[in-house]
This record gives sequence, structure tokens and C-alpha cells, in this order.
Amino acid sequence: MEQGKVTAKSVLTALMGVLLVGVGVAFNNCAGLGNDPVGIVYDGIRNAGGMDAEQLGLASNMVNAALALLVFITGRKYISVGTLVYFLPYGFFVEIGILLYQLLAPEAGGLAVQILFSAAGCLLLYLGVAVYITMDIGVDPFTGIVLVIRDAVKKEYRIVKVIFDICMIVLGTLLGGKLGAVTVITALTAGPVIQYFSGKLKKLLIREPS
Repeated sequence: MEQGKVTAKSVLTALMGVLLVGVGVAFNNCAGLGNDPVGIVYDGIRNAGGMDAEQLGLASNMVNAALALLVFITGRKYISVGTLVYFLPYGFFVEIGILLYQLLAPEAGGLAVQILFSAAGCLLLYLGVAVYITMDIGVDPFTGIVLVIRDAVKKEYRIVKVIFDICMIVLGTLLGGKLGAVTVITALTAGPVIQYFSGKLKKLLIREPS
């Protein structure tokens, strides 16, 4: 699996994408209308471990570290600079998102505030993933696991990805992660929206050789 050239610019830009993802996941979790298929696993591990809401970042670090180790053991070729750029600061970025939510969200805002921050969370999540993908410096631990499974079962990536996401939703829910409207919305819209953003960002961020 070929990757783009790793430069200081590509690493910093990818890091900005990870920041957006972390804040988006935190917004969705705090808003309480459900988590995306990855965020629901973080929330489930947090709940199963008896952690409070502010420890979502710690839970995400635990999950990503475990998955990165598993990928390293089963599919070392998928571990790269991009993997480290994604998961090392991820938990901290989620904590930043939680703090931002606590600062910006009115306590008595009700459903309207929940919907507003969930929409913002989804947008930030999609945009962040698109930025990270566009830099093409590696894969995150969850994508790494999907690629390892794809190689093992010899099926198309998209098929493995859909089944994997469904399994993550079920696992996260069983562990006590918040299942809701955002879970369904992200499962249905994440792929097309991220692909759209990636196409636009490639024109803006990647300079084609002349």
C-alpha cells in the first residue's frame, strides 16, 4: 500500500485533521444523541471501565494503543508515521473537544443545543478524516485493522468496512456506549461526505507536479 511523501507540512496538516476528528467525536459524545461507529466503542470502553465522561480521551487512547499493537503484530506493513500521528495525540484532542463543549454549550439549551453540537461534531469528524486521508501518510489503527481483516478474508475493502462498522456499533452498544440518531446518520453519510471533502481538499492542499 503506497503512501505519499512524509514532510513536515503533511504531518502538521494531518495532525490538524486528527484534532478536528477528536473534537468532533467529543462533541457528539457530549451532545448525547449517539456516537459514530468508532466513537461508540470509545464510549463503551469508558463506560465499561467505570470512567467518567471527561475520561473519554483516556478510553480512546487505550483502544487505539491496543489496536495499533494488534496491527503491528498481524500487519506490520500498515504501521507508519501516519499511525503514530493519529493515535498518539488523539486522546488529548478529545479532551480539548470536551472542554470546548463545556465552554460553548449552554447548560439549559435542551434538544436544540444537542442537535447543533451533534451537527457540528459530524461536520468536524468528516472534515478531519478527509484532511488526514488527503495527506496520505498512513492509516489510523481502526483502518489498519480493517485492512488486516481484508487481507485475511480476501474480500473487497468496502464490504469488510461495512461489516466491521456494524460489529463496532454492536460491541460499543453492548459495552454501554451511547447509541442514537448520530450513529445511524454517520453510518449512512460518512463515506460519501468524506469522499466529497477529500476531493475538494486534494485540489487545495496537494500541488500536482508540473
